[in-house]
Amino acid sequence: MPRHLVIQLARFGDLLQSGRLIHSLLARGETHVCVDRSLAALAGLIYPQAIVHPLLAHGTSGGGQSGLLDANRRSLALLAKTDFDAVYNLNHSGLNRALARLFDPAVVCGHAVRDGQNLRARWLDLAFRWTRHRRSAPLNLVDVWASLLADPLPPEACNPVAVPGGRGLGIVLAGRESRRSLPPEVLAPCTHALFEALDGPDVHVFGSEAERPLSRRLIRHLPAKVIERTRDHVGRTSWADLHEGLTGLDLVFSPDTGVMHLAACVGTPVQAVFLSSAWAWETGPYGLGHRVWQADAACAPCLETAPCLAGGESAPQCLAPFRSSGFLNALAGRRPLPEDAGIWPLDSRLDALGLDWIKPSSFMDEHGRQRLAQRALLAEYRGRDDLNSDDNPPDGSILGEIAHTFYQEADWMLPDPLP
Repeated sequence: MPRHLVIQLARFGDLLQSGRLIHSLLARGETHVCVDRSLAALAGLIYPQAIVHPLLAHGTSGGGQSGLLDANRRSLALLAKTDFDAVYNLNHSGLNRALARLFDPAVVCGHAVRDGQNLRARWLDLAFRWTRHRRSAPLNLVDVWASLLADPLPPEACNPVAVPGGRGLGIVLAGRESRRSLPPEVLAPCTHALFEALDGPDVHVFGSEAERPLSRRLIRHLPAKVIERTRDHVGRTSWADLHEGLTGLDLVFSPDTGVMHLAACVGTPVQAVFLSSAWAWETGPYGLGHRVWQADAACAPCLETAPCLAGGESAPQCLAPFRSSGFLNALAGRRPLPEDAGIWPLDSRLDALGLDWIKPSSFMDEHGRQRLAQRALLAEYRGRDDLNSDDNPPDGSILGEIAHTFYQEADWMLPDPLP
């Protein structure tokens, strides 16, 4: 039986976005997953058939670099003596590169080190190229990683179709980047609107221990009738509790967070707000039955590590539309979202490449033609002829224009240095 290893040492959301790749490998043979030790229990819940190897990848060991080595020595020794047919190294951090050195470069896919040289698979080179123009990004991160395989499982096999489960409304407070989240004063009216749309369900609030002050601020801004039905789980859930708490909800309302991806993973419908550096075509909730409210500011998506130049850190320009009555009316189901709201209503769909997003044609997207053309080129590159573009085929002239900048001669002429 083939034996595979996936090295995913990034954060919570990245582990879940590795799902299509991991499920594809599980269908083929024995699959190991190397994760930060803080995520080992979650990995066991989401991928129960996988063998999980925890490492100390984030935080401190108390002893600097030597302490980090000591903390990981047992796991590293076990990995080094295991004979893997293929190793999928998904990130290019220093620890990922060091871990890849344990294995023969001939079996490492993604990011590898050979003769002291850092190598990256040509497919990932292509992905890095299109991230220079993020508004026309053609492929979700789930599908980027899954496509390290020539024939991953169909996208519909990754997460279940999302359907309401009858257990109420979930509210997710914030992600690691506060600029991508709604402050409590903005989140509270959204919560009230969804409470009305769902006829007054129980409301479950989720977040980390560090977000308890945000939870208190949110509850202070809610109407009494909503407070009466609110259950505050912030800082009180284990991974198992969170998994169970998200399962069977009618809806989860969230920024771009790991909790959002976990909700999609268990088949709970997600309505997500994407603003600042969050972009639906890159990291939207995976599967059918989800909606993203995508901010359409001219500067979006921005670079989260750079200061906000359009409104400032506390009031970025892309936050304003989420305060509007037009958006709140749309959330509550009273009226459609106005076309000049500064937000796109995007609904998820799947095609031959993976996850895509569709919106009403009346909402203008100047980069939509480029995105469609890039998806068509990627389908050709991967030998797929069943992309969902029959109703809106890409313009031939723009295909040629993008191909000249999208590809390099080595993409077609030379062998890939990595599997």
